[in-house]
Amino acid sequence: MDIKEQYWKYSLIAIILLLGVVVFWQMTPFLGGLMGAFTIYVLLRKQAFYLTEQKHWKKWIMAVVLLLETIFFCLIPIALVVWLFISKIKSVNLEPQSLMVPVQHVADLIYEKVAKQKTGYNVLGSGNLKTLIGILPKIGQALMGSISSFFVNVLMLLLILYFMLTSGRKMESYVKKILPFNRRNKKDILHEFYTVVRSNAIGVPVLAILQGGIAMLGYYLFGVPEALLWGVISCFATVIPVIGVAIVWIPLVLYLGATGHWGMGIGLAVYSVVVVANVDNLVRSVLQKQMADTHPLITIFGVIIGLSLFGFMGVIFGPLILSVFVLCVEIFRVTYLEGNKNE
Repeated sequence: MDIKEQYWKYSLIAIILLLGVVVFWQMTPFLGGLMGAFTIYVLLRKQAFYLTEQKHWKKWIMAVVLLLETIFFCLIPIALVVWLFISKIKSVNLEPQSLMVPVQHVADLIYEKVAKQKTGYNVLGSGNLKTLIGILPKIGQALMGSISSFFVNVLMLLLILYFMLTSGRKMESYVKKILPFNRRNKKDILHEFYTVVRSNAIGVPVLAILQGGIAMLGYYLFGVPEALLWGVISCFATVIPVIGVAIVWIPLVLYLGATGHWGMGIGLAVYSVVVVANVDNLVRSVLQKQMADTHPLITIFGVIIGLSLFGFMGVIFGPLILSVFVLCVEIFRVTYLEGNKNE
């Protein structure tokens, strides 16, 4: 390769990288819709191929039908949950000081039993609590402001998904061609991508619904106010690594105790430890065939990284990034360190 060709090659690489960074930067507000479209495509691709290749449907008809399926079975339930959560937050914003009494009870209890003997300093004093409670309206305003972004990303998701469905085989063939791996490694990378996305897209919602629903049942049984709201919050809390739903039920147990219902509080604690905490293991064992064989540390750190980078969709794509990273390291080790370059 002469100097002129090297100049063209590396100039083209520089242009691709520069424009790629610009496009990615400008697409950042729509990453949720883009990754959501990729996720749903992975779930629907076999169905799309069956309708077009076995049933001989026209591609646009197939795409419209699958978009309607996505709207009714995925987007509408998510929108209802978001609406419920936002409506509850709005009601809290109207009277944020109404939370002061039970929270103050819990704070006083912690101070008397723990902090007073250990440090003598009341971190959760009334002044600090008022400051924290005063943040709630700002959180509610931020959530309300995110609604428009949510619907924009939904529209982006539907638009991208339509074109992905209508050009499925061609798109996948193009992706295979540009991947910088040999034939065997391309197969491994794509298999890892489909497996991790599919397992998380199925496993995370199922676990969230079941664990959150069982937690909500406990909240009803043991007299927690606004049990439906806390149940919905528990659904979202299932994605938090290690802690999970405990970040919800532990404060509720303290609340019940602080308001004089220690029997109910202890009952809720026992129920949460024995029943709610074990739902995770039960669901994972039932869905083991659908779940990827991913190391727990990859899942934990993947979720942490993904949530900070991509928001809620990071629950799916965070572990995917770490899984692909580990797989690329293994490919490098086998191909270049051990010298096995066979396809």
